[in-house]
Amino acid sequence: MHQDVIGTGAAGSTAAGLEVLRHDLLDGLELDDGTEVAVEVPAYVVVASDVFSAFLERNQLTSESFSGLSDRQIARIFAGGELPDGVMERLAEVADALTGPLAVRPSSVLEQKIERSIGGVYLAKMISNQSAVAERRKRQLADAVKLVWASTFFADAVNWRRGAKAAADAEQMAVVIQSAVGERHGDRFYPTVSAVARSYNHYPIPGDRPEDGVVSLALGFGKIMSEAHTWTYSPGRPTAPPPFKSIGDLLKYSQTTFWALDLGDPVMPHPTREEEYLVRLGLADAEQDGTLALLASTYDPESDRLRVGIGDDGPRALTFAPLLGSSTIPFRAVIDRVLEVATAKTSGEVEIEIAATFDPVSGTPMRIALVQLKTIPGRFDEAALEVDDLTGDDVFVASKTCLGNGVRDDLVDVVYVKPSAFDRNQTRTIAAELDAVNRGLLEEERAAIFIGFGRWGTTDDRYGVPVRWGQISSADVIVEVTIPEAPLNLSQGTHFFHHILSQRVLYLSVEHDGPFALDLDWLDDRGAVWEGRYVRHVRFDQPIEVNVDGANRLGLIRRPAR
Repeated sequence: MHQDVIGTGAAGSTAAGLEVLRHDLLDGLELDDGTEVAVEVPAYVVVASDVFSAFLERNQLTSESFSGLSDRQIARIFAGGELPDGVMERLAEVADALTGPLAVRPSSVLEQKIERSIGGVYLAKMISNQSAVAERRKRQLADAVKLVWASTFFADAVNWRRGAKAAADAEQMAVVIQSAVGERHGDRFYPTVSAVARSYNHYPIPGDRPEDGVVSLALGFGKIMSEAHTWTYSPGRPTAPPPFKSIGDLLKYSQTTFWALDLGDPVMPHPTREEEYLVRLGLADAEQDGTLALLASTYDPESDRLRVGIGDDGPRALTFAPLLGSSTIPFRAVIDRVLEVATAKTSGEVEIEIAATFDPVSGTPMRIALVQLKTIPGRFDEAALEVDDLTGDDVFVASKTCLGNGVRDDLVDVVYVKPSAFDRNQTRTIAAELDAVNRGLLEEERAAIFIGFGRWGTTDDRYGVPVRWGQISSADVIVEVTIPEAPLNLSQGTHFFHHILSQRVLYLSVEHDGPFALDLDWLDDRGAVWEGRYVRHVRFDQPIEVNVDGANRLGLIRRPAR
């Protein structure tokens, strides 16, 4: 079974991207037969959107049914719901045909209609599909499909739709069931490398060219990319030194854990949890599995240097140096070719999610699976700035690290984390306060400038505020202020990054000790519409001007005219 559809409705955005990969990209790769590399789109089945609608109708569920309920309560309602006639039987066929672990992923129909990314708002679930009992495999798959459906009505998704001016019941959710890519290591399963390859780099470090693109790499399943710092390289300079201040920072902030699929039965089944079958492991586990040799370097404390490979004793660092520095392993060349063909076929910017397995010593034979394609909206109209423009009495935020292009002169609301109150041990409380302000802005159908410290959207509290996108969905401008003892690169998690692009959010990253303006004391002097312990919301009588020049990566925010 390569591709099939359950139902007759729309297939959604994820399925559409897979069709582009399968029909357009694979035929255009024309790889050398001698490369010992297999490039493929894993087999998948689509549960069309009409099945979702039929499920809601059969169980008498509407958006009003979930008003005031928590995400967990909503998930339980869906888990207890009855599938439309014949669907359970079709899912049983899928579980038998797609042998091995499965990825069950949302395929939004709304995303296609409004041409804005909703990635990361809805849940996806990995399942083992390993039980010898067919009834258990069928139930496992049905529970995963229901969880994806349920996430359509979770708070983040509802808030996102409100921020996008879409109706609460506008989504008609399709689901993609896809064979997971990886290898078995005892009772766990994972790909050696997950990658996200983008044809244009909106966050180039000095020396990189934006048009060369950027590739992010991780050990294990790609879920880790939205949670922690993973390795990135420019295809134009794949072995360039990383943007860390020291080897100590590299060891501290590079990837140290990874996600794998537990192939055994869970001790305590939780069908309403996204991570029910996943397990988080450390680098020592990967080394034991034999998957670290081509991915890691080893720290030598005597010389205070990293040595490529794991031949010596010492702390391991996921630098991917053996893989990226090899002249005989074709991984880089294949990724470059995939980006080249995808860009040509779509006539625009693309983001492609990839999973790869390969011989742990020689690198080949290699299997590269293309598991998702997203098109990224084109860069905006030019809004030219020069460095001299970043200074002036009326500028209260300025940056040389920006994303997006354009001028906004219609915003009067600013939501910011109070510098005097920011506490890295209270970032979850800060996220809750931001969520409260965001809900108020959505009720009033207002957009705002959001200013905070560290990475927005991190799941590691050390790095910033762990907001979900739905908690700041009214943001049309985002300012991230760096914090000491944190990595230089900020919000580059796959989903967060894609939201910034697809929502055309203007983004400014400001160094806390940098040379340009950051005058939050001026905001403190304004009366607050709302104020909590950590967050303030101020509103001006006159619009605030925001100007971002993405071509030169310059941006500023001016005080409104009095």
